[in-house]
Amino acid sequence: MQRVFIGIGSNLGDTIGNCKIALEEIGNFAEIVRISSLYETEPVGNEDQPNFINCAVEINTDLSPHELLSHLNSVEDKLGRVRGEKWGPRVIDLDIIFYDGLVMKDDDLIIPHPRAHLRRFVLEPICEIARDFIHPELKISILELLEKLGDSKVVIKLEQPFTTAQQ
Repeated sequence: MQRVFIGIGSNLGDTIGNCKIALEEIGNFAEIVRISSLYETEPVGNEDQPNFINCAVEINTDLSPHELLSHLNSVEDKLGRVRGEKWGPRVIDLDIIFYDGLVMKDDDLIIPHPRAHLRRFVLEPICEIARDFIHPELKISILELLEKLGDSKVVIKLEQPFTTAQQ
């Protein structure tokens, strides 16, 4: 089994509901280990859009990275994601952030996620559930990455507990 971290985000429709459904779908093909709290975050890239709801999930899986990507893309499609504008609004966004200690770069998949270490909306939720995880390329912990981060985007932890039916 591989230890994998997936970033989840939504800023269209029922954002919290979209994240919850995505988590439940992920639970159909992987073992959910931990789920972070929900965070309201400012958009990055295209800032002229609604804020996002983000969270992170740690899973165990026997799926290869490309098989996992295919499953995640299927969940996005099922929830109605339309792939268009880069960094535009979306019903759901599911990104493989880390896949154990794997480092890979090919045409359709880069692991670790190439901008994860630069984004507070990715690091805050992962730090909540795995602060000591070591970034496989940078060789420092998630907590250390977060402490050194220059990203000033607002990330607000929501107070409501976040669970799925499978927890």
